[in-house]
Amino acid sequence: METTITRILTLTGCIVGISLLHYLTPLHLHYLHDIFQRLYYLPIILAAFWFGLRGGLCCSFIVSIVYAPHILFQWGGHLTMEMEKYMEILLYNTVGGVTGLLSQREKERGVELQKTAKGLKESYQKLQHQSEQIILIEEQLRRAEKLSTLGEMAAVLAHEIRNPLGSIRGTAEILKDDYRPGDPKHEFIEIQIKETERLNRVVEDFLHMARPQQGDMQPGPVQKELETIVTLVSHEAKDRQVNLVLLPQPLPVIINADGEKLRQAFLNIVINALQASPKGGRVTISTTVSENGFCNISFNDTGSGIEADKLEKIFDPFFTTKPEGTGLGLAISKKIIESHNGKLLIESKPRQGTTVTVRLPIQDSIHGGRG
Repeated sequence: METTITRILTLTGCIVGISLLHYLTPLHLHYLHDIFQRLYYLPIILAAFWFGLRGGLCCSFIVSIVYAPHILFQWGGHLTMEMEKYMEILLYNTVGGVTGLLSQREKERGVELQKTAKGLKESYQKLQHQSEQIILIEEQLRRAEKLSTLGEMAAVLAHEIRNPLGSIRGTAEILKDDYRPGDPKHEFIEIQIKETERLNRVVEDFLHMARPQQGDMQPGPVQKELETIVTLVSHEAKDRQVNLVLLPQPLPVIINADGEKLRQAFLNIVINALQASPKGGRVTISTTVSENGFCNISFNDTGSGIEADKLEKIFDPFFTTKPEGTGLGLAISKKIIESHNGKLLIESKPRQGTTVTVRLPIQDSIHGGRG
């Protein structure tokens, strides 16, 4: 609005100024009048560019009215001069109309181009979104294919590995009684028993990953589950000389979950955090509630962090950054969290630690809860 008023005032000032030059300049100075009458084209062309066809014609019409008295009263006795001046008025209106029409068409074309550009931008955004969805679906299909393969192998592993492992461990425990502590064979048998236990845990994790069972979903407080986990791993945290801290919740939060499976997921995450933290390090567990009805449980460690290229594969089965890891802990945890309609997120920077966030829907809470 301010721009329009400024342009109108500018055009008015130009017309008034040129007209005053005409009326105040003596008639015998023909060359000056010729210059002044052509100066009228400036406001006419400007009006056409600024306001289109209507602006150009309106300005040329006003110029014609203002210029006409000068012809009648100051050049009244020169018929040839009058005809020349009247032709100039005709040119004013022609220039105003043609320039205004061209300017208006150019503006309309600009508007159409802007609409086309906006449409192309929206189409590009839709295509980009669809492309992201396709990539996500492909990743899910690849993961589903891996899990399908794991499921087929699970039955074979259960039969072919677990039973022999039990026999090996039982035999080793019997043989262990024949040797006293300090005997080299006693030490070898202990190694055999520990390795058998480790292999059995790998098989158990493998079976949990391949064939998850439907859990018993019950309402329960998040803080109580976390307190149980802290109690379970407090001894390991002490052995590793890592400070394990569970921050208090501002308000009690209730979630609908299978307590046993959720504890398994939390336990995997906390153990990973403890193993990643150096001596004297710190693992902090905190809980916040978001406005959209989700509970965010964060597990933050002060370890060395995870590099970006490894972070992309952290949930892949059998991918691990630890020499003795199976690469199934986080994959199992992610599957458990997703079965609770939640999400498992990881943020990490090298030499700055890692934060694992479990996002679960709230079943109810004391303040502003959802039923």
